[in-house]
Amino acid sequence: MTTAAQRRTHEKWLRQLTTIPTATGREDRVIAWVKDWVAQRRNLKLRKDRAGNLIITRTGRRKGRPIFITGHLDHPAFVIRRILDDRTLELEFRGGVQDPYFENAKIELFDADDKSYRATLIELQPKAKPFKRATARLARKTDALAPGDIGRWAFPGKLPRITKGIFHTHVCDDLAAVAAAFGAMDILRAKRSTTNVGLFLTRAEEVGFIGTLAACEAQSLPKTARLICLENSRSFPDSPIGAGPVLRVGDRLSVFDPTLTNRISALLVAYEKKHPHFKWQRKLMTGGACEATAFSTYGYESTCICFALGNYHNMADIDGVLAGKRPAKVGPEYISIDDFHGMVTMLTVCATQLDTARLPSLEGRLDKLLASHRHVLEE
Repeated sequence: MTTAAQRRTHEKWLRQLTTIPTATGREDRVIAWVKDWVAQRRNLKLRKDRAGNLIITRTGRRKGRPIFITGHLDHPAFVIRRILDDRTLELEFRGGVQDPYFENAKIELFDADDKSYRATLIELQPKAKPFKRATARLARKTDALAPGDIGRWAFPGKLPRITKGIFHTHVCDDLAAVAAAFGAMDILRAKRSTTNVGLFLTRAEEVGFIGTLAACEAQSLPKTARLICLENSRSFPDSPIGAGPVLRVGDRLSVFDPTLTNRISALLVAYEKKHPHFKWQRKLMTGGACEATAFSTYGYESTCICFALGNYHNMADIDGVLAGKRPAKVGPEYISIDDFHGMVTMLTVCATQLDTARLPSLEGRLDKLLASHRHVLEE
């Protein structure tokens, strides 16, 4: 379990990361934060692969099969395509958000100096390729914005905030999980037994795992690596927010590696017996697709741990909107702050015990079951 001081530090990183503007292919601001974080820790090193994904490992000799905790650095957002005049911009939207949410929506755009500008969407071209296009009208004139600058939804009130244990912010998916990965890595880097544990942070996940696919093509990670992919997945009644982080056995496209998933599940069952206040869930989570599917498809042993997420991709009340019962409104994403700290614990347990814990094998348990009840077949 983490200490109170560690929890405060991890929450600080959570607040910082989830308010950084980011977009697919424009993850530079988050990457700068990561570089600064690693530079402050002498026993860690960072390198980029050919796609610009980030690989963080321990310095010195590494023993054992690698374990990589993975997460992505982008979130559905706007990128400026053209400046039409001093108050009108053409944007493209990279990521998955339903069309009704764009109608007259408020957004904020950021120039190269991180100054923000408010605007309103006045037109949507939902069938434009390769991404939806939108036209935005700025609240005031400026010549500071340029093609390539990014924008995101604008929300009233101060963010981030914690209300009754729920953390609300601009971007949980996937920067809240990335913050948890850094919390776990800061603990693990002090342990001699975890020199084989690293972080792998990908780009352009929101338009089809593009950074991950490029990494698989280039074999940026060794094929012997075990991958624990982190996500934020839409919450449903059977996967409630606040019931603990989720060991995700699959997504809407596939099921993940059963050997790794079952091993982690057994570790968490054993940990929960010793720490009864620890909460976690084991669910399929069909509300989206995960990088673990891509890694598994290309031969990597991979599974997923995720947060149950509210306002997935900033879409409030998705089912009500699609059913025509509610007007479409964007809103901050949200997770449970206890789930956040639970993920740090879960990752630490997995990384420290994946190779060392002595657990009864499922095959052994089934053999015992057969031996004890075989007589019913002979009656």
